[in-house]
Amino acid sequence: YPQARNINRKIIFHAGPTNSGKTYHAMEKFLTSKSGVYCGPLKLLATEIYHKSNSKGTPCDLITGEERRHASQYTTLVDNSEETDKAQEKESYLIDEPELTPSRHVACTVEMTSLNELYEVAIIDEIQMIGDRGRGWAWTRAVLGLQVEELHLCGEAGSINLIEEICNTTGEEIEIRSYKRLTDLKVEDTALGSLDKVREGDCIVCFNKNDIYSVSRAIEQRGHEVAVIYGSLPPGTKLAQANKFNDPDSSCKVMVATDAIGLGINLSIRRIIFYSLIKPVVNVDGDKEMDVISISQALQIAGRAGRYGSAWETGFVTTYKPEDLATLKTLLAQPPDPITQAGLHPTAEQMELYAYHLPHATLSSLMDIFVHLCTVDDSLYFMCNTEGFKFLAEMIQHVPLPLRARYVFCCAPINNKLPFVCATFLKMVRQYSRNEPITRNWMSNVVDWPLPPPKTIMDLIHLEAVFDVLELYLWLSYRFPDMFPDVKLVREMESGLDAIIQQGIFQITRLLRNSEQVLRSDTDMSESGRKRSGKLHVQPRDDEPKGKLSEMLVAKGLITPQMLKKLQQELATDKTDRRTKGGRNRRK
Repeated sequence: YPQARNINRKIIFHAGPTNSGKTYHAMEKFLTSKSGVYCGPLKLLATEIYHKSNSKGTPCDLITGEERRHASQYTTLVDNSEETDKAQEKESYLIDEPELTPSRHVACTVEMTSLNELYEVAIIDEIQMIGDRGRGWAWTRAVLGLQVEELHLCGEAGSINLIEEICNTTGEEIEIRSYKRLTDLKVEDTALGSLDKVREGDCIVCFNKNDIYSVSRAIEQRGHEVAVIYGSLPPGTKLAQANKFNDPDSSCKVMVATDAIGLGINLSIRRIIFYSLIKPVVNVDGDKEMDVISISQALQIAGRAGRYGSAWETGFVTTYKPEDLATLKTLLAQPPDPITQAGLHPTAEQMELYAYHLPHATLSSLMDIFVHLCTVDDSLYFMCNTEGFKFLAEMIQHVPLPLRARYVFCCAPINNKLPFVCATFLKMVRQYSRNEPITRNWMSNVVDWPLPPPKTIMDLIHLEAVFDVLELYLWLSYRFPDMFPDVKLVREMESGLDAIIQQGIFQITRLLRNSEQVLRSDTDMSESGRKRSGKLHVQPRDDEPKGKLSEMLVAKGLITPQMLKKLQQELATDKTDRRTKGGRNRRK
């Protein structure tokens, strides 16, 4: 990054735990600077800075992977509810307009950081994520490449030594400013033990969706209204749930959430209760395994209790299971994990160079070859996990595409564990390769728009997958604007779907009850069918099917009944076409 090396950058590290005011102090510099950029890990955080800057009179643009919003498009929300609704609706659909001059301040997600602009002040938030196995490369790129006079890094003290070592290699000095937590955080001496003991201001943290569903239902059965937040919910739904929980006039006083609350959402929590201390983690090879949460994760989540300026200025933390409490106390008594290496990821230019010398190699093979041949200074750096990239590369390998476009598609932020999202992604790539625009009508047909409100949890999971598909469209629209032209219309679809999902989450207990009834009725029907056929106690032979595949897919939530019906129609059409062709061939 020669341009950055030519600047005598002043680097300031704001080190401290959650709720210590470290980002607040960096923001004071950002708001009073002539120009600045904020780089955060989440859309929610970037959007919060966008609102805060514009409300304080510092014009600021918003740039995320899926959205561009200009400072002039910011609408100050007023107290009148009718006007507020109109303002929010107007703001939701605004997109970037070419004639607008960019503001001198920008709030962005860290992957979208521009290294071509010169700023007076830059903030890189949650700097400890430079060691993240999947996304760490984006923090490394920003730290090394930002052209800025004054660079503010905010995060845990565990990454100070690494940043100092990196600064030694670039010949830059670093100033450390340490902060202490602004409110008390106390670990309770007893575990919760029973959901009967849940109180106002409690947040039960779970690490999988099944626990989220079962715990939220159990608490509502005890007469408490529950707010629910987990990672795959749309940002609007997360904020609606947070606002419901934070509102002092709301009857909702209890929250059930995943570690998604660890970043990006301000919550008025009195006590954090860890339902479990075991969560899925991604190992060095990119595989998921179950392990005890890290010290940093425990500190980050526990630190959400007792936020400065909220109704609870003393925070409490405990576990649900008595056997977990000693482990939690041990985790919270230690300093954050030291971050010893910063992430790197191969660039498009490097892949093009390898492709020039190996013209017949696939992109997935090129990535493997690069990772195995490149020499990494492992005293400071590591190669980020490329498994997600290679998964998409192999999925679209048979589709004819230029290398640069193929690389961009493989960088798309999608959950490759969701079959519907992956299948739709492949359809988009094929449409692109045929040089046919991916329009709103095309999208409506693919996702079966309009979608009805969810009746079961499986319906809700499918709606979340559709939301991911719409987000994917918007992400691609900023990389291939000519081929993904209907940004405003798709954003309107996304806003409407967010509202439907919000209603589903508000009624999550009813959805769970309906899901159980559906599964019970399916079981009853299959058992009665076996009784009628006289096969209730007959062991099926190994070569006999153990139930229809379609029914199993619906029961597991992998496809919805509507999708099944559409698939059956397509199969019927294919059969008719084959019969017609077969008849013609025989006549010939």
